Amino acid sequence: MQRLIDLLTGRSEETGLDRAALEVARIEYPSLDPEPFVGILDSHASELSVRLAGHASGSGYVQMANRYLFEELGFTGNAADYYDPRNSCLNEVLTARTGIPITLAVVYLEIGRRLARPVYGIGLPGHFLVEYRDADFAAFIDVFHGGRLLTKPECFDLAREAAGVPLSDDPRMLGPASQRQILMRMLNNLRGVYLQRRAYGKALQTLNLLVTADPASAEEYKQRGLVHLQLQNPAAARSDLETYLRLAPEAAGRAEIEERLRALRRHQAGLN
Repeated sequence: MQRLIDLLTGRSEETGLDRAALEVARIEYPSLDPEPFVGILDSHASELSVRLAGHASGSGYVQMANRYLFEELGFTGNAADYYDPRNSCLNEVLTARTGIPITLAVVYLEIGRRLARPVYGIGLPGHFLVEYRDADFAAFIDVFHGGRLLTKPECFDLAREAAGVPLSDDPRMLGPASQRQILMRMLNNLRGVYLQRRAYGKALQTLNLLVTADPASAEEYKQRGLVHLQLQNPAAARSDLETYLRLAPEAAGRAEIEERLRALRRHQAGLN
């Protein structure tokens, strides 16, 4: 897990996205061995390379990669059970060949990286895409929907649909996501799933990583404090909620958190 922490905190960029994503999956699968799944990505890249003979152009690569991944191998979006935590775990996505947009994008990105192709993650609000871009060809690829190719206006329309709120056609939405941004988004997805399922122990693990990655984020301390309350860790809850109020002195929900802190202090005083 230390290599993932080093990447999240900016101390090192040496860990590849594939291995870092498999470290994230260890929250759900603590004994996970990453090597077989790195090997699967290696194998997919090798198989695609064979199929690319005579298709060196960007458009040829995207056409062949889409055919191989989405038609031959059958990678697809899991619309039927979107919020299953396994959809956020790269090992499961490689095994079941189904997932959510960001983990399917990691598969596409890592195969492209192995073949030295210019592919980038695009973190739209509510949806994640891949972009292929070289000097002669560019396309946005919706890996959740069978690799369909999108224009810029279609990307903006998709962002508005996925976010469910009005959004302007802001070109910054189509900028490439860094490895750290991809991993933070994966952790946020898992955090949301675990909270929804009341899997507070696993939610705590995601929040520990998110706080480590961004120790100035008040909201992460608030959520971690509330999770500690659910896990009956009053001292840790008090520390996190006090930090939240210090970092967000004008928070809209300040009164509610202050009341929780008063209850915690009364509880701790009664134990002394």
